[in-house]
Amino acid sequence: MSIFKGSGVAVVTPMKSTGEVDYEQFAKLLEFQIANKTDAIIVCGTTGESSTLSHEEHLEVIRYCVEVVAGRIPVVAGTGSNCTETAVYLSQEAEKSGADGLLLVSPYYNKATQNGLYAHFKTVADSVKLPILLYNVPSRTSCNILPETIVRLCSDVENIVGVKEASGNIGQIAHLAAIANGKVDIYSGNDDQIVPIMSLGGIGVISVLANVAPVQTHEICRKYLDGDVVESRRLQLEAMELCNALFCEVNPIPVKKALALMGMGGGALRMPLSEMEPANVQRLEKAMKAYGIL
Repeated sequence: MSIFKGSGVAVVTPMKSTGEVDYEQFAKLLEFQIANKTDAIIVCGTTGESSTLSHEEHLEVIRYCVEVVAGRIPVVAGTGSNCTETAVYLSQEAEKSGADGLLLVSPYYNKATQNGLYAHFKTVADSVKLPILLYNVPSRTSCNILPETIVRLCSDVENIVGVKEASGNIGQIAHLAAIANGKVDIYSGNDDQIVPIMSLGGIGVISVLANVAPVQTHEICRKYLDGDVVESRRLQLEAMELCNALFCEVNPIPVKKALALMGMGGGALRMPLSEMEPANVQRLEKAMKAYGIL
């Protein structure tokens, strides 16, 4: 059974100007997502600035998220690492905290072989009982999980159930869908490719856009799943300008600025991320106004 279908938000981690996690604002963001039809919360992913959270902060953010969400929708915790031992530790602790699933990014910097990736993911999965989604984002990791490796893992390891596909390579994703034989839940990892990936059999998205437009992102997925492809496509195309603006600088810089512009706070960033360039802020504001969320 799939962890979720539809729109899962890759939620930001709000920060105070002092650099600390802003838990009060985080609770407000989670309630905003639940009230506006988001189908799952993905916490401590790339958008959540997991790379600059200490292990203690990382686990506390997961615990707090699970506590606030309180079972109303699934919580999927990002627990991947380029160190297998660390990924095992984070995954086991997230399971203890009550997460409903895990998201494991491919090991970054190490540039493991496909056999190394298989051994890494299987070792982590064997250490827990939670369902697991792989996260393929070679633009960040310099490591591409090939379709054959994804299918092998989903076939051999009971609790590895799918993949967040953010390679951007539609041909590769089509090949994955062709050889998956129904064994792989595929989620778009790119907001500008929700409908294309769902047309190949995908069941939803893990979304940056949903931070600022949760209802709209949910509807793109829901319309497609309900068979209204024309309306789903219209909604996807309507969101394209904003999708592009949200990635005109490295994620999560623009989406944190967008939330700040909406009066939802938490926009401070941890170094080495930097404040958004003024010209790009103008571009983002323009796209948000055109989309009707500002």
